[in-house]
Amino acid sequence: MSNTPFVNLDIINMAYFFIFILGAVIGSFLNVCIYRIPRDESIVFPGSRCVSCKKPILWHDNIPLISYILLRGKCRACGSKISSRYFLVELISAVCFLILYVNFRMNYLFLSVYSVITFALIVVAFIDLDFQIIPDRISIVGMFLGILLSAAFPILHGGFTWQSGLMNSALGALIGGGTIYLTGVLGEIVFKKESMGGGDVKLMAMLGAFLGWKAALLIFFLAPFLGTPAGLYLKFVKKQDIIPYGPYLSLASFIVILWGNRILGLLFL
Repeated sequence: MSNTPFVNLDIINMAYFFIFILGAVIGSFLNVCIYRIPRDESIVFPGSRCVSCKKPILWHDNIPLISYILLRGKCRACGSKISSRYFLVELISAVCFLILYVNFRMNYLFLSVYSVITFALIVVAFIDLDFQIIPDRISIVGMFLGILLSAAFPILHGGFTWQSGLMNSALGALIGGGTIYLTGVLGEIVFKKESMGGGDVKLMAMLGAFLGWKAALLIFFLAPFLGTPAGLYLKFVKKQDIIPYGPYLSLASFIVILWGNRILGLLFL
């Protein structure tokens, strides 16, 4: 009997390790999506290859996190430098997946909803950083997926019937996309130029469809606080006029997924 706590602890640690590794593996695939989606390339074929010499990457050179360290961030075939972003995406994916698991455990919301949103947001954030776009194939497809999953799991929005899940998801998409669209319209009137891209509107609609209108509003108000310091730096130090907003919406969304209910509870005691 005295060994039971240690056995349980070992099982828990093994579960954490497995989730972390699985998250890193998924992150490796997300790297493919980040590179190929904005270039309109297939994310399935061909297999992983060096972006410089185009030679296929051998399986033992494609082990998440480990291969990058062993190869010292260089392609084995041509010696060209591999962007540290590949390692970073795998690490972020692994850490986020583990955090989600610790918070929600192995239930259907963790597997089919929160993990899906989080991995999609990682792709969105890095594509927006590189290209200042948010692909429709992520946001629009994600919005309809959010509506379907909300009908399948109405508890996601605090409901019990598929009709309530469907209605709450549609309302979330409308309010999520609508608030940021109106912000863009007002910004264009005030600043006489486009202040909010259409990709941000569609992304907020997707988030509202998945998380509901209350969470969408919380993301809407939280993202500017997260983005303001970096935005000021890019604007006045780097002299960059176009500031990607997707990464800050993504970070705000992850925070809301984890602690949104607690934050809302504190705001509306």
